[in-house]
Amino acid sequence: MFDRYQAGEQAVLVHIDFTDEHEREDLRELEMLVTSAGVEVKGVVRGTRKSPHPKYFVGAGKAEEIAQAVKLYEADIIIFNHALSPAQERNLEQLCECHVLARTGLILDIFAQRARTHEGKLQVELAQLRHISTRLVRGWTHLERQKGGIGMRGPGETQLETDRRLIRARIDNITGRLEKVSKQREQGRRSRQRAEVPTVSLVGYTNAGKSSLFNQITDAGVYAADQLFATLDPTLRKIEVEDVGPTILADTVGFIRHLPHDLVAAFKATLKETQEAELLLHVYDGADDRFSENIDQVNDVLEEIDAGEVPVLLVCNKIDLLEGALPRIDRDEDGMPWRVWVSAQEGLGIELLFQALKERLGRNMVEYTLRIPPAQGKLRGMLYQKHVVQDEQYTEQGESELVIRIQVAAWKSLLKRDYPQANDYIISEKID
Repeated sequence: MFDRYQAGEQAVLVHIDFTDEHEREDLRELEMLVTSAGVEVKGVVRGTRKSPHPKYFVGAGKAEEIAQAVKLYEADIIIFNHALSPAQERNLEQLCECHVLARTGLILDIFAQRARTHEGKLQVELAQLRHISTRLVRGWTHLERQKGGIGMRGPGETQLETDRRLIRARIDNITGRLEKVSKQREQGRRSRQRAEVPTVSLVGYTNAGKSSLFNQITDAGVYAADQLFATLDPTLRKIEVEDVGPTILADTVGFIRHLPHDLVAAFKATLKETQEAELLLHVYDGADDRFSENIDQVNDVLEEIDAGEVPVLLVCNKIDLLEGALPRIDRDEDGMPWRVWVSAQEGLGIELLFQALKERLGRNMVEYTLRIPPAQGKLRGMLYQKHVVQDEQYTEQGESELVIRIQVAAWKSLLKRDYPQANDYIISEKID
């Protein structure tokens, strides 16, 4: 049912330059997408238009040029660097006698190849079903009739209506299963919030080096490669940040300009980690001359998934490819880090990144000196468990004098839920 093609096929690419900046796409990015899908590029047809043609997307003359290129290169598929309507795809296929795939369909197919976990496969299938539900008529026109035969006469339903009904049922089934996954993730987030464990989410344009950075920080062994959408399935790992303690780091799917809305909707459960994070590490490829545009595209997607208000720390990656660039922290007028320069591949600047995380997550910290009686060993143990103890001494009476650094919110939570009397043991305090 799906428009799936096998690796090794030969393609003709079509790229149109529009005068409208919002309609423009990047040809180099399309070539990277096609390579990531395992397709060989035989030729590229380029053109310029003010707006798409309603019948062929391109003009009639350009459509004939595409058809000639298909015959010349003996191509198996035409891939457009743009979104096509179902009617435009059908018209082009009839003219060129060749399979036509739009940019959205290409991205969906790459996602289908990359998905490894059960959840990831469900999300991709949901996006594919939503996409194909508007394109069922293609290749099925011979079935656009009512069923006949014994027991099937009368009003009945057409084959296409049956297919649409089956697709709707499958979409409902997958949506229900993904809602269960979403509830499980929500339970995990609530338990982390109760334990005052902050979450940091890696976001960025695809192929910016997020997974390489994730592996460098966590030793997680996540698959990383120099290709678009190498990472699809979300991964969570625990790291230790000084003055903050245990912190959850989440690696997420990379974004891309004009990310299909079906994908955004399908990956809602996964992207929830981004919405609920205390801090976003926005990783970008500093060696890419389009990094400024890529940053804007990621910000647009963050707004679309309601994560535009989450605090951001920029991470300029791949500085090993920039002449004269060294690891450093850029600070704002208040002295807080807003960007860190690193190379995930070479392991440069990782300690500076942890320093920036400490400063950004460790805001509103308080330092207490507590004198805890021997009978309150449970409180002492809990403070050690939270990794907030900086120093410990013992008095002649056997009391523990602990110096702790803890977030103000975490201390208030401890007072409210566990030890309301803990304030009685404070002998000095120092607020950052």
